[in-house]
Amino acid sequence: MKIGFVALIGRPNAGKSTLLNQIMKDKISIVSDKAQTTRNSIKAILTSDEAQIVFIDTPGIHKPLHELGKQLNKTAVSAMDGVDLVYFLLDATKPFGQGDQFVLDLIKKENIPIFLIFNKIDLLTKEQMIVKLTELNQTQLFSEIIPVSAINNDNVETLLKVTEAYLPDGEAMYPVDVVTEYPEQFFITEIIREQILVSTSEEIPHSVAILIDSFKEDKKSILIQASILVERDSQKSIIIGKQGQKIKAIGTAAREVLEKRFQKNIYLDLIVKVEKNWRNSSQKLNAINKQNTGQNYNE
Repeated sequence: MKIGFVALIGRPNAGKSTLLNQIMKDKISIVSDKAQTTRNSIKAILTSDEAQIVFIDTPGIHKPLHELGKQLNKTAVSAMDGVDLVYFLLDATKPFGQGDQFVLDLIKKENIPIFLIFNKIDLLTKEQMIVKLTELNQTQLFSEIIPVSAINNDNVETLLKVTEAYLPDGEAMYPVDVVTEYPEQFFITEIIREQILVSTSEEIPHSVAILIDSFKEDKKSILIQASILVERDSQKSIIIGKQGQKIKAIGTAAREVLEKRFQKNIYLDLIVKVEKNWRNSSQKLNAINKQNTGQNYNE
């Protein structure tokens, strides 16, 4: 069978997490229209009779404004170590800019096959798509150029078939029923953070981290106590909302998603805490990441 690793690389909001979820037919990565939604390299294992492909979703590469941003870029770049193939995702609705060139230059250093994944083609006319694809093809940098609409699942199966042809033969590395390496607690923190991203303004999403304080499970239910970390008292007030309505809505939405995932009753207790300047503390960032994933950012 075909065996290999594929890294999804690109700028923020190129659609990496949406594509990964579509490939896996499961919610592996959270999705929102906010930059820096993905903060970890998330491994998803797709196994079929013909292949086992380990996909690595990465944070969007961007110009960092704080230590968290630097760590996210480092996480994305390090994800390319040892992979067999890179999906370089471009947002088809935007012109190819300096930020895209910066990402492409990083990928080229790895000397591995690059698929240009031209995403969001559902938002272009056929004529617009042909013009853009012709321009990109002239660079002769890409092993394949594959237009897709991740959100609509257009051309995703073709992408997977072409990917298999580039992978080496080997034996499966993971059992058939394993789809990710991260513990369920990690996905709980991500689902809570996703609901905050959906519910709050631009200021809040970049300043939020989630920690699981307590996790108790029995046959019918799960009790979760979690802390929402913010940097300022004003952000705490926004998340709590008037008479606690915002935090209640966030908790309700997260609980509904978690109950679908776990198929159990979920009891979710959320507390908002102020941790000033946590995004610029390497020690704090590593503590948060290690508690939720078992890994340090610098590993």
